[in-house]
Amino acid sequence: MLLKAICASFVGWAVLGSAQQTFLGNQYSYNDGLFTPAEDLSTLSENEFTTLAHPAFPRYSVRVKKSSDFCDTTVKSYTGYIDIEARHLFFYFFESRNDPDKDDVIFWTNGGPGCSSSLGLFMELGPCRVLDANGTKFHPESWNSNANIFFVDQPIGVGFSYAEYGETVGTTEEAAKDIASFVAIFFENFSKFKGRAFHMAGESYGGRYIPVFASEVYDQNARLVEAGMTPINLQSVMIGNGITDFYTMVAGYYDMVCSPASVAPILDIGSCVRMKQTLPRCQKMLKDSCVDIFDAISCSAAELFCGNEISVPFFSTGKNPYDISKDCEGRIEDTLCYPVTKHISSYLDRPAVRAQLGVDPALTANFSSCSNDVGAAFAANMDEYRLTYHYVAALLERGVRALIYVGKNDWICNHVGNEAWTHALEWSGHAEFAGAPLRPWNVSGAQAGMARSAGGLTFATIEGAGHMVPYDKPKESLEMVNRWLRGESL
Repeated sequence: MLLKAICASFVGWAVLGSAQQTFLGNQYSYNDGLFTPAEDLSTLSENEFTTLAHPAFPRYSVRVKKSSDFCDTTVKSYTGYIDIEARHLFFYFFESRNDPDKDDVIFWTNGGPGCSSSLGLFMELGPCRVLDANGTKFHPESWNSNANIFFVDQPIGVGFSYAEYGETVGTTEEAAKDIASFVAIFFENFSKFKGRAFHMAGESYGGRYIPVFASEVYDQNARLVEAGMTPINLQSVMIGNGITDFYTMVAGYYDMVCSPASVAPILDIGSCVRMKQTLPRCQKMLKDSCVDIFDAISCSAAELFCGNEISVPFFSTGKNPYDISKDCEGRIEDTLCYPVTKHISSYLDRPAVRAQLGVDPALTANFSSCSNDVGAAFAANMDEYRLTYHYVAALLERGVRALIYVGKNDWICNHVGNEAWTHALEWSGHAEFAGAPLRPWNVSGAQAGMARSAGGLTFATIEGAGHMVPYDKPKESLEMVNRWLRGESL
């Protein structure tokens, strides 16, 4: 964004008998060193990790354990690490409240780049929420109401993820290989999930992550088949308030503050006139240096000019960039404008919670919702300015559906820009989608937003919601997801 928010053929997967990390207790052998699938999550220990691996992914393994009762006592839950040699990605997994043996599987990541998926888990769509200093509370509108769901802290350096020797990941394409390998290892080990419908979802910078991650998972399937393994049944991507096309978002920044695109104009007339006059120059500079060709020096100059002319005036208002109907609460660098994030960090700093989750005790620093170092690494590579909507088009051409949903009060990844890129997207269903009208979609008899849909692509807005739709509109977001999983139109 212009503003930085803050392979061998082998039919069985391996459970390595000895846990590679011993800080949870003594090492334990589940299968006496034999290479066999783990098969059933219920066999996992509460106190020790089971390590999963396979010769097809010699650099990767997965440690996983039961972590019951810390969030939602009505379902089984698990935590662990995706180990890539000396790099380690932390994840949570919750079974469905409905029918875990049959329901679909959702992968979720938050954005940043560099923000922990604990925000999605404990603030938005997870089975429990941490809204105050009293810890977790049951969340009835969780997305695991009818789906099994992962929350992953990625890339390295985010949340409870870490590297032993300072290794980093600085591009989405690098991160995608780690995620795709993890997905393959997990599904092949637990046979009840093999062939299960799989959906990859994310928010904010997830608009860049998810199309690339899903494409890596799709392309990896050919290699899995060659190795005699089961391909991943990738059914859809779901992107909430995403930054999939930075270029179309720019005009939206003007519309959101100088027109009633969401709320009444919040900038003074003089500022809006200047912004309107500089917008064409900003767009031309971005198109010439970041879109048509990629010139890092010129693209950086365009970013600086556009930031000063488009972003700075907004921040002078003191409004919440994630919900312009509200003022920012606290310093954005400290709270992301939502003080609840501090309660989540405090909860995850509790030694008993970390021990229950199996967090590596080498991580002694206070929990941080977002990593400035990770964000800086991606910024240094100008990762945001790599065109991502082409991945969405390619997925659609291969039968992978795409849901692009947007809370209307968000400024930073706004509905104006997201509607623009979906409407202009070049793919075989373009004419049908572009010609489809925006129609109201309702929940419990009340209008929830507007939607356009054709040929596997759906664009939807959610009234009264900001950047984090499940936080602002939990009932509507859950109904939206349930309809999507059932293959129904909104």
